[in-house]
Amino acid sequence: MTLAPTILERLTRARGDLRMGVPVVLTGGGEAALVVAVEALTDARLATLRGFGVPVLAITSRRAETLKARAYDGDLARIALPADAAMGWLRALVDPKDDLRVPMKGPLQSLRDGPADLHRAAIALVKAAHLLPAAVLVPVSKALSLAADNALTLLTLEEIGQTLSALSPMVDVVSAKVPLVASQAGRVHIFRPENGTEDHYAIEIGKPDRDLPVLARLHSACFTGDVLGSLKCDCGPQLRAALAQMGAEGAGVLLYLNQEGRGIGLANKMRAYSLQDQGFDTVEANHRLGFEDDERDFRIGADILRQMGFKSVRLMTNNPKKIAMMQGCGLIVTERVALHAGENPQNALYLRTKADKSGHLP
Repeated sequence: MTLAPTILERLTRARGDLRMGVPVVLTGGGEAALVVAVEALTDARLATLRGFGVPVLAITSRRAETLKARAYDGDLARIALPADAAMGWLRALVDPKDDLRVPMKGPLQSLRDGPADLHRAAIALVKAAHLLPAAVLVPVSKALSLAADNALTLLTLEEIGQTLSALSPMVDVVSAKVPLVASQAGRVHIFRPENGTEDHYAIEIGKPDRDLPVLARLHSACFTGDVLGSLKCDCGPQLRAALAQMGAEGAGVLLYLNQEGRGIGLANKMRAYSLQDQGFDTVEANHRLGFEDDERDFRIGADILRQMGFKSVRLMTNNPKKIAMMQGCGLIVTERVALHAGENPQNALYLRTKADKSGHLP
């Protein structure tokens, strides 16, 4: 058995490196590049990167649309960095907080020649690190020696493609009884992905019969709503209403999935809130940041339910995407149980946007 880290372990390292502003080396298709997340990049490190070659900025097509930049590669745009571009210019380009104050960012030169595979992988890695989806890439040669000499994490496109899109196996770490307000017959299970990402939790009420459809709720973590009681969303009231209904029926499973802000992370969620203060709705804010409407992976919930022995569910949701994902993962959804709680004047636009733009059901 080798002591060398597996691809899962190197991906975990890469996420940590990117969050700290440390470059990662990507190789594939006969090319190699140094990759740094713009959010964590400094002027000093940018100057060092320029010593290796000409930097290119990779942004998603969503962000490119806001900037009126051409996304020749479909889902992303490669922007040539001017020779005098400093971090102030870069941050203004990728962080939309000052878009309305400084609307003109260009002219921007979008590249169209050559493959964009490394750039696409770089954006996927930065997203996985819960950073703004923008990366600077510098083409390099002798990638192996460069990584070894500088103690940098090296990843190949083949490894990333096979691993990032795959659902990580879940380990059932531990469970214990936790008496709850909703039910004294509560048990909390901790599930840990093998890829080193956040733990997820299953709150089991009573002793649901594994041979019958279980009343289940897939609830994405919402620090502001669940913990602080934010009025901007309906998450906290939905969480408590779901547990209360399970308690009243005597059985159920609430999956608490750590996919804050529809999968973009708490910091980016706060950036989206800041954009909402400027008049954008929740979907528009996500797009201006460079994200899709919803970046969550509901396969996680299906996998946990299967590990717990369930084959069918009565799913508490207003989101048809959750139903489709459950069914696509082999779980039978025998009933959709509507869940309405927490509407107030502060979140009326948010709820209307979810219905109009994300297809949420009444």
